[in-house]
Amino acid sequence: MTSGLMNGGGSVSATKISLRLQYYVLLAGVGAVLVVACLKYMPAAAAVAAAGYGSWPGAQGSGLAVATRAGEAAAASEKASGGRSPVVIFNFGDSNSDTGGMAAANGMNIALPEGRTFFRRPTGRLTDGRLVIDFICESLNTPYLSPYLKALGSDFSNGVNFAIGGSTATPGGSPFSLDVQLHQFLYFRTRSFELINKGQRTPIDGEGFRNAIYAMDIGQNDLSAYLHLPYDEVVAKIPLVVAHIKFGIETLYAHGARKFWIHGTGALGCLPQKLSIPRDDDSDLDGNGCLKKYNNVAKLFNERLAEACNQFRQRMADATIVFTDMFVIKYDLVANHTKYEIERPLMACCGNGGPPYNYNHFKMCMSGEMQLCDMDARFISWDGVHLTEVANSIVASKLLTGDYSKPRIKIASLVNSTTPHDG
Repeated sequence: MTSGLMNGGGSVSATKISLRLQYYVLLAGVGAVLVVACLKYMPAAAAVAAAGYGSWPGAQGSGLAVATRAGEAAAASEKASGGRSPVVIFNFGDSNSDTGGMAAANGMNIALPEGRTFFRRPTGRLTDGRLVIDFICESLNTPYLSPYLKALGSDFSNGVNFAIGGSTATPGGSPFSLDVQLHQFLYFRTRSFELINKGQRTPIDGEGFRNAIYAMDIGQNDLSAYLHLPYDEVVAKIPLVVAHIKFGIETLYAHGARKFWIHGTGALGCLPQKLSIPRDDDSDLDGNGCLKKYNNVAKLFNERLAEACNQFRQRMADATIVFTDMFVIKYDLVANHTKYEIERPLMACCGNGGPPYNYNHFKMCMSGEMQLCDMDARFISWDGVHLTEVANSIVASKLLTGDYSKPRIKIASLVNSTTPHDG
């Protein structure tokens, strides 16, 4: 085992070498693309106009309050509460919620077009703008989460983002797998309490740790590593992945966490990256052009994770554990794409090859031969794997209603909650 945290895991060793090999290859590929991008685009990135916020017909009243000055609002709240942020979030995950951790860890100067819309500059997010976690922060009037490994400009007063692109729930599957992220949190927590006990001020005090929301969005990379296997073999791997996430929740609970916000995985079979893999025929495609096998794996994973969260609610009576089914939300983007004014739901905005998927594993987004959609074009996929800001904004608006969560509560209700929600 790579971590002293893991004292179980069953047959992890049997799959560890294969999973690690696949993901080192994956991370090497991502790293190569980013290095090429750095070399090609680092000199004087041209200014670009900000794209409009991702709205769609009927979006009014959707529950997503866009706070473009979230930092100022949070500062006012902190002043009213004696300088402490009323909202604290500790986030664990992969590139779906990485706000710059991978770039900081690897020392990569990512360039445009990453971040070209809202930020108008690269931020380390693997998309053109904001992520779902950013919209969550905006809805809570708190600043965007700083990556744990970001040396300069970080502000941990409202929480820490431990998510790193390419991360897995399985130990050894990636350099910053969930167990490593948990170790980082425990170090941060231990060091904070050491300083508190010495009478020194810390970004987050004891109450902040107790009342924090502990968010987790991880598992997609684990599943992706197995999708080349026969369906039955992939299904057999799911319990192990869920077991590692369960252990993460248990570890956090044992160290005082009581408010959990857990995300399931999305529609893997609708990703341009998966769809571009050569296939003998289209018999595995559903009515919306997505791969049924991959989506069935994602749905089954979510079912197992939801069951685990339900079991925790029964065992941890003093905790609130919310599970959100991201598959339903993200698949709706494809199934009802015209509703959101999206013309090509299965095509990457930034990639290579043009229709139908604009994805080429050897000429990916940020390469010298990338083909990039217009700034005002509405796409679901940014680079074949990650969502665009437009898509993330729609996903967040639905997530924030609480309608896709079990129990059906809004994340905002967790901030000041002092009693568990049993749903």
